[in-house]
Amino acid sequence: MMAETISVMHNEEEVAKRIEELGRQISKDYAGKQVHLICVLKGGVFFMCELAKRITVPVSMDFMSVSSYGDGTSSSGVVKIAKDLDEPLEGKDVLVVEDIIDSGRTLSYLLEILSKRHPSSMRLCTLLDKPDRRVREVKVDYTGFEIEDKFVVGYGLDYAQKYRNLPYIGVVEGVE
Repeated sequence: MMAETISVMHNEEEVAKRIEELGRQISKDYAGKQVHLICVLKGGVFFMCELAKRITVPVSMDFMSVSSYGDGTSSSGVVKIAKDLDEPLEGKDVLVVEDIIDSGRTLSYLLEILSKRHPSSMRLCTLLDKPDRRVREVKVDYTGFEIEDKFVVGYGLDYAQKYRNLPYIGVVEGVE
């Protein structure tokens, strides 16, 4: 049995530079407003904290934890909210922050739920996007990096709860 190895896809400097650019763009787009960031736990937390530090308009934050159920390897898109938001969204300019978007099933369902709470606007920001895996259309407003279909870790992304704390984005090799 071979142990997994991690190779660097985007190093710490590249990730920091890209988050800086996203923060600048978001600040420009939300000029004169307050942006309400919603982090989808657990993976999104590293990215959201770094992003929030680089947004110059007023920021508020909330967190939610969702899980989708399928047969283990594939998501059914049926979402269970494990931790809901603490505050109502009505009238807020909401930016949903994700670590990665692949199939889009869970996220499209989540955005549907959130839109029923009447935010004044809702956009989506993701650190990583895997469009090759998409089965449900999701409009992504801000993307850190578009990546091919590889198993990635670091910056909040995990493999069996490991590697979330890596300061870069890496590709896991040597796993089944």
